[in-house]
Amino acid sequence: MGICINHPDVETSYYCSKHGSYMCEECLKCKDPELYCKFRESCPIWFMTKKMKGLD
Repeated sequence: MGICINHPDVETSYYCSKHGSYMCEECLKCKDPELYCKFRESCPIWFMTKKMKGLD
């Protein structure tokens, strides 16, 4: 578990391997979906971003 990059009082398990940062559920969104990410296939942040946009 880590600390959300935008909310230092919130612990979270969502970790962006591409940028090396944690995000809470409120902040959960791929920062730059247009750019290549070698971690994308196993990224829970990318999965949740797609699910919220109805892309799956």
